[in-house]
Amino acid sequence: MMQPAQPRREDEPAVRRRVYALSIHADYKCHHSGACCTADWDVPVELPLYRSLDEALASGRVAPAAQADQHSRPLIVEDLPENAAAMVARTASGDCVFYHRHSGLCVIHRDLGEPMLPATCRHFPRLAVRDARGTFISLTHYCPTAAASLFREDVAIEIVESPPAFPDAAYQGLVVTNEDWPPLLRPDVLADPDSYTAWEWHMVARCADPRLSPEGVIATLDRDARSVRAVTPVTGASITNAIARLPRDGVGGAVPQTLDSSLADHAEAMQAVPDEWRPEPDASDLADVYVRDVRPAWSAWNAPLKRYLAAKAFASWTAYQGRGFLTIVRGLDAALALVRVEAARQCRDARRALDAALLQEAFRQADFALNHLAAGDELAELWSKVEA
Repeated sequence: MMQPAQPRREDEPAVRRRVYALSIHADYKCHHSGACCTADWDVPVELPLYRSLDEALASGRVAPAAQADQHSRPLIVEDLPENAAAMVARTASGDCVFYHRHSGLCVIHRDLGEPMLPATCRHFPRLAVRDARGTFISLTHYCPTAAASLFREDVAIEIVESPPAFPDAAYQGLVVTNEDWPPLLRPDVLADPDSYTAWEWHMVARCADPRLSPEGVIATLDRDARSVRAVTPVTGASITNAIARLPRDGVGGAVPQTLDSSLADHAEAMQAVPDEWRPEPDASDLADVYVRDVRPAWSAWNAPLKRYLAAKAFASWTAYQGRGFLTIVRGLDAALALVRVEAARQCRDARRALDAALLQEAFRQADFALNHLAAGDELAELWSKVEA
């Protein structure tokens, strides 16, 4: 029986697969900001790698860059999650003990090479989907380098094949097998690979349309999804043809007058965060700050906001974990709402109007919530209510 796809790892592929990424991510390279190394995250170590790292520590070929909290060993072997041989220790402030703050480098990477990194470290900030069509790689914009890519103006936003930064490999992420459901057009109809590819490229193309605002992208895709899902008879070819026949013109969308609906979307997303990770509510003064410091400047940042939407539309886990094309669009709408909320929070804390630096931090915090706190399948379930 086929099941909705779930995150899993896959062995190294025996044959080469096509790899796709967005143009703004295609040449990604770590700039050593240290955001991932200082995020106080659990980093599991696989058994073969643990043995090699333990030997390297014992022989002095590598040494921690900082003292572990409570003077524990650099590799912790008690109270482990499933399939982990050890956990990387952290400092009292939450830094990885192998992170060298002065240089911004990981000493494991520096002294032993990338193959000696735990899988979590090797793959961050990649968000991969592997299905019958190939491997599709987006990035989490919690990474400051990835967030900065949303402000690029040197490349048009589009899907590119064989991105130089991402050679074919067994990336961690959502692996879709022949036993898993393909994306759904609507709750009672499956889309085939060709028709979903057409929809994915269509979503990115709408994000690239210079005539549309971010809100216009959402409104247009909502109209498009409702039109395509009504096609009859339903076949892969009929879905693809319906996408090709969609109006070239988009739908106008206005910047929300208030933050109310965005705060509601943020609260809904927090329902998908486990209790132990859910942040305390922090909406003090956000509504007033939005009206004063965010909304007047919002439209000046249409381009990076639409690139963010494109990054959410491409390599979408929601496509496989949700219940239709409308669910994907609902997820884009929610993601944009979280950026509004986080932008207001950044403006409030910085006591100034929205600018590039504050918007970049808003992207980071929105993706921290969506990609690293919330459970993706639970978000998809919440967003799937729109299919009714």
